[in-house]
Amino acid sequence: MATNHLLEIKEYGQSIWMDNLTRDLVQSGELKNLVENQGICGITSNPAIFEKAIAGNAIYDADIEAGIRAGLPTYKIYESLVFKDIRDACDILRPVYDASGGLDGYVSIEVPPTIAHDTQATINEARRYYQEIGRDNVMIKIPGTDAGLPAVEQVISEGINVNVTLLFSVQSYIETAWAYIRGLEKRAAEGKDISKISSVASFFLSRIDSNIDGKIDAALKAGVDRIEKEAKLRAVKGKVAIANAKIAYQEYKKIIQSDRWQALAAKGANVQRLLWASTSTKDPNYSDVMYVDELIGPETVNTLPPNTIDACADHCDVANRVESNVEEAYKLIENLKDPDVAIDIDQVMDELLVEGIDKFIKPFESLMQSLEEKVAKLSPV
Repeated sequence: MATNHLLEIKEYGQSIWMDNLTRDLVQSGELKNLVENQGICGITSNPAIFEKAIAGNAIYDADIEAGIRAGLPTYKIYESLVFKDIRDACDILRPVYDASGGLDGYVSIEVPPTIAHDTQATINEARRYYQEIGRDNVMIKIPGTDAGLPAVEQVISEGINVNVTLLFSVQSYIETAWAYIRGLEKRAAEGKDISKISSVASFFLSRIDSNIDGKIDAALKAGVDRIEKEAKLRAVKGKVAIANAKIAYQEYKKIIQSDRWQALAAKGANVQRLLWASTSTKDPNYSDVMYVDELIGPETVNTLPPNTIDACADHCDVANRVESNVEEAYKLIENLKDPDVAIDIDQVMDELLVEGIDKFIKPFESLMQSLEEKVAKLSPV
C-alpha cells in the first residue's frame, strides 16, 4: 500500500479538513470513507460551495418540492437544504469530535455574506443557525470584518463555536485572536464553562499570491530598466502568502504565551487554531501542494478542496515546516516596501477582503436566483 500522506500530517499536530460539502458526498458514503480511512477530520463550506452543490442537482428536488408544499419562501427552502446537509455531515463527523475531545469533527457553515458589515444581524443569524442546526460540532463562520469581530466576541461568550473567515493580513488575525479571548473572558467572568468552545481563524493563502503575482507580472510586462529590479520582483513571486502565514503563526505563539491566554487555558480553554484556507494552487507553474507542504505544524488546521486532498494523499512531502525559514519570511515581507518592488501589502489585504466578501455574495445571490427558478418550475400550476 502506498503511504497516505494525509495520515502522516496528523502526526505533526495538524488537522486536515475538507473544503467541500454536497448531499451526494454524504449519501454516497464517500464522506464517511474520507473520515474513517483518509484522515479527514472536519468540513468547511461557503456560499460558493453550496451554489455548486445545489444548482442543477436533482438530488435536492424532493426537498425543494416539500418546501413549496409547506409554503416556505425561497430563502427558507435554501436553509432547509443546507441545514440538512450540515446536520448529516455533523453526524458523520461526531465520532471524530468525541474521540478528539472536541478538537476536531466540526462542520462550518457561513452566515449570509450579505450581512458581513452588520454586527447585530451577524449575532442574530449565528445564534439562530446554531440553535436550528442543533449539533454540538457545528461551527458558525463569521467574516473577520470590522463588524464581524464584535459578533465573534459576543457569540463566543454565548458558547457558540466560531470559524472566523476571510483573514488575509497578520493584523486581522491578531485582532481575531483577541476577539476570541475577550469572548472567553466574558463567559468565564459569568462563571460559565469555557472548555467546550472551539474556534479557528481562517487565514487565506493562494488569493494573496494571485493578487501580488498579477501586479509583478504587469510590472515585468511593462518592462524594467535594470536587471537588479527584475530579480527583486521575481524573488517575491509566489512567496508572499506562505511568508505571511508563517509570520501569523509566530503571532499565534506570542498570543498563547500571554498572561491573559494562560489564565484562560488554566480554566480549560481551547486554543483558537490557525486554519490555512484557499489552499488550491492557482498557478500551474507552482507545486499543487505548496500551500500544504510549507505550512505543516502543530496546533493548525489545513482545509483542502477535493483535488488538493487527492494530490496531497499522493505526493505531499510531510515535515514540520511552519517554523522553517521564518527570518526569510519577515525579510520577504519587508522587501515588498523596496522602491524596486513597491507593493503595498496593506492595500492588497484590504482589496482581498472586499473581493472575498464579493466572491461569497455573488454565488449566494446566484444560488437564490437559481432556486427561485427551480421553485417556479417545480411549483404546481
